[in-house]
Amino acid sequence: MQALLDVILPVFLVIGAGYAAVWRGWFSETGVDGLMAFTQNFAIPCLLFRAIWTLDLGPEFDPALLISFYTGSATGFTLGLLGARFLFNRDWEDAVAIGFCCLFANSVMIGLALTERAYGTDALQANYVIVALHSPFCYGIGITAMEIVRARGTPARHVPAKVLTAMFRNALVIGIALGLIANLTDMQLPRPVTDALDMMILAALPAALFGMGGVLYRYKPRGDFRVIAYICAVSLLIHPTITWTLGTLFDLPKQAFRSAVLTAAMAPGINSYVFANMYGRARRVAASAVLIATALSVLTAWVWLALLP
Repeated sequence: MQALLDVILPVFLVIGAGYAAVWRGWFSETGVDGLMAFTQNFAIPCLLFRAIWTLDLGPEFDPALLISFYTGSATGFTLGLLGARFLFNRDWEDAVAIGFCCLFANSVMIGLALTERAYGTDALQANYVIVALHSPFCYGIGITAMEIVRARGTPARHVPAKVLTAMFRNALVIGIALGLIANLTDMQLPRPVTDALDMMILAALPAALFGMGGVLYRYKPRGDFRVIAYICAVSLLIHPTITWTLGTLFDLPKQAFRSAVLTAAMAPGINSYVFANMYGRARRVAASAVLIATALSVLTAWVWLALLP
C-alpha cells in the first residue's frame, strides 16, 4: 500500500496545486487553457515521439499480449459509448468522449511506475509494447467515432477523408507517426535537438497535471456522478477482467501477463480529458472521472496486485 501511495500521491499533489492556484486566483482560467494547449499540442507529442523513436521494435511484440490488452480496451470503449447514450441519455458526441474515458488507461504515468515498483525494471518490456500502440489505437478509435457522429447527414463517401484529416491534424498522432518513421529509418538527431526534446518531455506531465487541477475547478462533477461511477467500473474492473481472462486463455508468460493486467487496471489517463477538451464534449465528466478513478485505483490496484502471480 505504501508503494501505491508513493506513486499516486505526488500525482494528486500536483493536481491539487493547480486546483488551489485557480481557486485562489493565483492562476487564471485563461492560463489554464494556455497550459493545456502547450501540453496537448507540443509537450506530450514530443514525449510520444521520443518514446516510439527509441523503442526496440523486436520480438517483444507478442500478438497474444496485444490482443489480451486491446480487446479489453475496445470493449471498454463500446460499453462507455453505449452506456452513455442509452443508460444516461447523453448525445452521441458526449457518448464518444465518455467511451474514450473507458478506453484510455493511464499506461504511462502510473502504469509504468506501478509495474516497476511491483516487479522491477526488467518487467517493463511488455509495458513498453503496450505503450507504443496505446495512443495510435485509442486516438484512432476515438477520432474515427467522433468524426462519424459529427458527420451525420454527410454522404458516407466523405467520412473517410474527414477521419484522416482529423487524425493528422492531431498533434499527438503526428508525434506518434514521426516517432515511428524515425524508429524504422534509424534516424539520428544532433545532441542539442535531443536535449531540447528531453526538456519538453520533462515539462509534459507536470504541466498537464497542474492544468488538470485548474480544469477540475472549472468543471465540478454536479449531476454526473452516475456516469463517473460507470466509467470507474468499466476502467478499473471490466477492462482488467477481460485482459486477465484472455491472458489466461493465451497462456501469456508471467511477466507479460502481470504487465497487461496491471496496465489494464489503471484509471483513465489524462488524455481522456485531452480528447474531451479537443472536441469540447463531456469535459466535466472526463476531468472528474480521471481524478475519482485515480483515487479509487489506490484500492483496486492493491487488489489486482494481490491477485496476480
